[in-house]
Amino acid sequence: MHQVRLFFIALQFFTRVPVPRWVGFEPQWLQQCARYFPLVGAVVGGFSALVLWAAQLAFPATVAVGLAMAASVWLTGGFHEDGLADTCDGLGGAVSREKALTIMKDSRIGSYGALGLILVLGIKATVLLGLVDTDPSLATMALVWAHVASRAAPVWILHHLPYAGDAEHAKAKPLATRVGGPGLAIALGLVIATTAMCAWLAPENVPLLLGAIVASAALTFHLQSKLDRRLGGYTGDTLGATQQIVELAALLAFLALAPLFPAA
Repeated sequence: MHQVRLFFIALQFFTRVPVPRWVGFEPQWLQQCARYFPLVGAVVGGFSALVLWAAQLAFPATVAVGLAMAASVWLTGGFHEDGLADTCDGLGGAVSREKALTIMKDSRIGSYGALGLILVLGIKATVLLGLVDTDPSLATMALVWAHVASRAAPVWILHHLPYAGDAEHAKAKPLATRVGGPGLAIALGLVIATTAMCAWLAPENVPLLLGAIVASAALTFHLQSKLDRRLGGYTGDTLGATQQIVELAALLAFLALAPLFPAA
């Protein structure tokens, strides 16, 4: 029952989905619920994929992609996109670690943040459109998988890096502590389970799934190294940016490999 409660805490923190009152809340649960971030990704990705599939019945692919992306942003309240913009503002210029952390605390968006948000969302839209044109069923599967896998990336960061800011004044103080090995193992296990399910439903997409795994892992390791070097750790904003960048990397891998391994 406690594990179910932790999933609902994660769902409540990252989405607009209402949760039962019996769930309750304790501050330490916020750190413990990180293990279920990929499961929240399955909910968000599944909702976005459902909108993508349904919208294609009535609208052109361009409109369907736009509605699918809008659905995921609405469901999450733009939580990760906000982190992406703040991270681009903080790390976009050649500023000191202290200055970068100060910039990321500013709720106003700057030129780096605006450009980063426009470019990432714009490229994501074109990639999804390319996937829909290639194979609509592949697009929906890739969307769900990318949302799941990209939410394991922040858990990896939470396990391997310390909090870079002032933990006492963090917006979500419990998340300013490292995730333990068991929590990381559960998060990665959820990605493995999702991959296995996708492979079972569409065996012809196994090479694409393997490529997406490599791309997601490579970007996660790169971002871990960059955050360690520039900030000496992570912040909540950089976790959101990590999710967005890894999601895009996974979708790019699906699109790049699709012509090489066409469905029979």
